[in-house]
Amino acid sequence: MTKALGKDSTCSIARSLEVLGDSWTLLVVREAVVAHATRFQEFRDALGIAPNILTKRLALLVDEGLMERRTYREPGVRAREEYVLTEAGRSLSVVIAALASWGRTHRPRSDGTSPRFALEDSGTVAQLAFVTADGEVVPPQLLTARRTADSLLESAVEASMSR
Repeated sequence: MTKALGKDSTCSIARSLEVLGDSWTLLVVREAVVAHATRFQEFRDALGIAPNILTKRLALLVDEGLMERRTYREPGVRAREEYVLTEAGRSLSVVIAALASWGRTHRPRSDGTSPRFALEDSGTVAQLAFVTADGEVVPPQLLTARRTADSLLESAVEASMSR
């Protein structure tokens, strides 16, 4: 694991950035989420990343439980490793979607591209949103955030789900 980040290393954001705070790491995750990349060469081709840097980022993602190594073998070729997102890694699709939304809004480019998230079986497009326990979609500008113990947040979520 990487070293603690900042004065308040108990903060969930700091804990997340200890793993994901490097731009190459997030771009590797983006390729796995959006392009379904699993092989070393796929990541290299898509990102133009140096092999030693990619090796380190993939090892970090495996060590932190966001990806797992799986051996594959194509006929007539030696066995190789592929890197497959775990449940924790797949859950980063929300982070990738949030970064994409922010980039479209606040760093627009006429030639820009963004991922589109849709249900696999029906193709229905999904949107990123803050939603109350009652299902009300809330615009971000109406929200406020305060530091809260993780254990209290989990209790609040469980209580709202049981209503």
